[in-house]
Amino acid sequence: MKLSYRLLAFMMALVWCIAASAAPMPKEKEKEHEGKNVDSGSFGVFQNGHRVGTETFSIYQTSNGSVIQSEFKTENSPTQDVQTSEMQLTANGDIRRYEWKELSPEKAESVVLPNSDFLNQKWSTGPAEKGQEQPYLLPVSTSILDDYFFIHREVLAWKFLAAACKQEKGQVQCPFKERAQFGTMNPHQHSSAPLSAESLGREKVTLKSGPQELNKVELKNDAGTWQLWLDDQWKVIRMSIVGENTVVERD
Repeated sequence: MKLSYRLLAFMMALVWCIAASAAPMPKEKEKEHEGKNVDSGSFGVFQNGHRVGTETFSIYQTSNGSVIQSEFKTENSPTQDVQTSEMQLTANGDIRRYEWKELSPEKAESVVLPNSDFLNQKWSTGPAEKGQEQPYLLPVSTSILDDYFFIHREVLAWKFLAAACKQEKGQVQCPFKERAQFGTMNPHQHSSAPLSAESLGREKVTLKSGPQELNKVELKNDAGTWQLWLDDQWKVIRMSIVGENTVVERD
């Protein structure tokens, strides 16, 4: 896969925020929609060909890092499940804050924050429930891949491509079969796991708009294998879980 130097620099600036500035304290939140919007839209989630959910998302590059906001809603179900998340990365790409909320049918919330050099999670399963807390021996550079929020996988794919691609003779090359390892955390499941990412070159894919040749990246851990197809602007167009009838497509 070939990647322009300008685009690679942009991706690295987004994920690692190379144009560093002093980051605020972890508990300080970004102003809503502060910064430059670099990707936004929605993903449709399909199981066995039927739409079961929609994720609406935005990614912003800010003076302090980047902010990834998302809302997930179930579709065609008796009770609509509505969840939101916001992930904030510092100027060097570390986790500054991750917040998840369930708005319907129940009320629940969770926050992941740095505690010195590691991560700490606090959560509540309802307004009347006692809050719980769990520390993790995970560095702040850990990537969050939460349930229901598929945009997190695009962010991880960008991080992988920024690390894997190299400039050679004036061109940036993303080597075929290039691999890298990442540490990940799933706040919903209160768990962590190593993950491998691999570039698989280009592949022709049939979409609703017709056939396209897209860039393919595979993410694999003990929980399963995700395949991602990205366009030439390096935005995820489709994702699927290998061996399952689950497909996620950009609307």
